[in-house]
Amino acid sequence: MTAATKSPHAPAYDEAPIATALIVLADGTVLKGRGLGAEGHAVGEICFNTSMTGYQEIMTDPSYAGQIITFTFPHIGNVGANPEDVETQRVAARGAILNLDITEPSNWRATQHFDAWLKANNLCAIAGIDTRALTHRIRDLGAPNGVIAVNHAGKFDIPALVKEAKSWPGLDGMDLAKDVTCRQTYHWEGSTWQLPGGYAKSPAAKYKVVAIDYGAKDNILRCLSAAGCDVTVVPATASTDDVLRHKPDGVFLSNGPGDPAATGEYAVPVIRDLIAKDLPIFGICLGHQMLALALGGKTRKMGRGHRGANHPVKDLGTGRVEITSQNHGFEVVAESLPKDVVITHRSLFDDCVEGLAMTTKPVFSVQYHPEASPGPQDSHYLFNRFVENMAKK
Repeated sequence: MTAATKSPHAPAYDEAPIATALIVLADGTVLKGRGLGAEGHAVGEICFNTSMTGYQEIMTDPSYAGQIITFTFPHIGNVGANPEDVETQRVAARGAILNLDITEPSNWRATQHFDAWLKANNLCAIAGIDTRALTHRIRDLGAPNGVIAVNHAGKFDIPALVKEAKSWPGLDGMDLAKDVTCRQTYHWEGSTWQLPGGYAKSPAAKYKVVAIDYGAKDNILRCLSAAGCDVTVVPATASTDDVLRHKPDGVFLSNGPGDPAATGEYAVPVIRDLIAKDLPIFGICLGHQMLALALGGKTRKMGRGHRGANHPVKDLGTGRVEITSQNHGFEVVAESLPKDVVITHRSLFDDCVEGLAMTTKPVFSVQYHPEASPGPQDSHYLFNRFVENMAKK
């Protein structure tokens, strides 16, 4: 793009050979590039996401707390940014790594250039990185700890950044749900997005659902509402009494970031109490993992995790294959599950446990994101399955 045609809202890229942003890994590796977004630096786990769309939803997904996201799709910014496509108002991701400069927006819903959105949310980003090589490194060696730093004058204290990357403890054993959960109980309003009016109003509700917020995405709550649920959201630290005082017909365990075993220190006893009450329960992502812990299973850190909108999952009951949206770095250990729990879904990439259900109670969960934000809508039926379980009570 020439200076004469460049959008006045586009970032000013430094054409000098000086690096205005760095990725510094804990092993001392330094990757140089062009700074985007806000100046500053942030430390976290560096992961990759293979989605071809939905970068704004990805950056605002609370499950990415503590992580710096490498986008494998090159055209980040092509639909701009807008206030509707956020999954939470408090951005949890710590930065973004791109191959190409941010694309000029070309979408009727765009209200802001993506670089301006990054700045407004105080997020650092870097372009000019060989994201293919970085993705291969993560695939082969696991997700490294690292620092993303942006300084438009090109001044960096690399030894200090290496030290910061090395000293960061990593996500294993880290409870991040407390950082991203709501601060107080609230009632959810709003349904799924529709043309031409945008987000619809909540339809008439048949069932009261309490959603425990470990880092819930807004579109999950919209899907529950669209399925006929009157949703009350409670913080991750809510007690059993806090949940039951709302007299729910069912309980939803949300997605979220961090190590499920760490969050489970306070969440698992509550989930066990709720199972004992014979309430229908539906868990997604972190909620799936902590449900497994509550049932006596175990979880473990994955070497590279699943992050993308193209993950094939097989429903073992029907034989149907769903293309799913995923974002998780921990998994349920299949061999640890008790006899009254069946594995309902498996990943066709690596055979990871993608779903489970109790044989004696209306309790089930999935590892992936059926709300499809971003991603395919193959798995929307799970919200109806939850409602059907409540209808049987």
